[in-house]
Amino acid sequence: MMEHPSLDSMMELQRFPQDLRSLMLLLLYTPIGLCLLLLRLFVGAHVFLVSCVLPDSVIKRFLMRVMTSVLGVFTSESESHVRDKTVKICVSNHRTYFDHNVVGLITPCTSPSLSCSPGFLCWARGFLELGAPGSRVQLQESLKHYLSQSGSLPLLLFPEEETTNGKTGLLHFSSWAFSLSDAVQPLSLLVQRPLVSPVVTGCTWVVELLWMLFVPFTIFHVRWLPPVTRHPKESDEDFASRVQKLMALSMGICGTNHTTADRAELLKRRNWEPPPPAPSISSPTDSRMVQRVKEVLPQVPLPVIYKDLARTGCVDTTITNLLEGRVPFVSEEEASGRSEASTSSNRPTKCVIRGFGRRPEDRHLSLQERKEALYEYARRRYLVKFGPLERVDEDGAKC
Repeated sequence: MMEHPSLDSMMELQRFPQDLRSLMLLLLYTPIGLCLLLLRLFVGAHVFLVSCVLPDSVIKRFLMRVMTSVLGVFTSESESHVRDKTVKICVSNHRTYFDHNVVGLITPCTSPSLSCSPGFLCWARGFLELGAPGSRVQLQESLKHYLSQSGSLPLLLFPEEETTNGKTGLLHFSSWAFSLSDAVQPLSLLVQRPLVSPVVTGCTWVVELLWMLFVPFTIFHVRWLPPVTRHPKESDEDFASRVQKLMALSMGICGTNHTTADRAELLKRRNWEPPPPAPSISSPTDSRMVQRVKEVLPQVPLPVIYKDLARTGCVDTTITNLLEGRVPFVSEEEASGRSEASTSSNRPTKCVIRGFGRRPEDRHLSLQERKEALYEYARRRYLVKFGPLERVDEDGAKC
């Protein structure tokens, strides 16, 4: 028995390829892709007008396939099985936001929108308008009424309700799609695209449309499966599960119990995932780093030094941050209420004025203090590394 894949493996979370060679090819192709994008936006407007003017027919679908090929969208159909026109319900796996448009180029069908409100946008994207999106019960009643009308087009439904990468598994099939009829015809949809992923989970349909017009081409391959009929006394849920397994088997993947709610929860957790904690200062070497900063800047509290060293991991960077005022702090002398006169005689380096002074005298004093502190720090480091300076008098003797 094949093990169910994880939900992560069923979603495409990265747009760009990971290998260096593919990234370089994408970079070299970018100027060409931008030119194609601009050209295809102009051609796409004409394709939209043609789709609005011509009535649904074989001639319209042929012209649309030719014109969409100019947009880089190519469709192919498997010859192993054909579309059974007596079946009014087709079910497919969900790969992109444009699956219903692509299948509509091959066979006459229409799809209801589960999220798009009725209006121009819903109509322009090729969805069947059934009123405002409501409960699944209302959707079922609306679709049953639509199918009861003479001359209505077959329905293309996506029981997964959300897109997946189609590589490892199918989402749990919603049973409402199988309550409309006792016979459905499944189809599997394979999408191929060079350079970048066909769809990235969480992106909007507008972004995906622009990427489709940017890439050289996108191939949609439709494979029809034989119609499936409901068994006697078989529930909608069991009927949906059986069709899911048949489709997954034909695609070489698994049918899973992951739902659209699980998918939404996973995306929510990934978007709100907290950043990794900063490394702690605990080793003897790190303690010596803290002591070195404390020797140069004794007025800085230890918690401030620990926090910045945990972030930078470098003594020189932490000292520079403290001297330049990038890390605000209150000196230990100020916290204990000592006067400025008493503290200035005991500290080897002066407390740096943080911020940008309002008066020129304050700004000059702050700059001078920083220079003195940096000079003192450099002198200390030289003494530790090379020892005291040796002088030579006029007779050549060291002193």
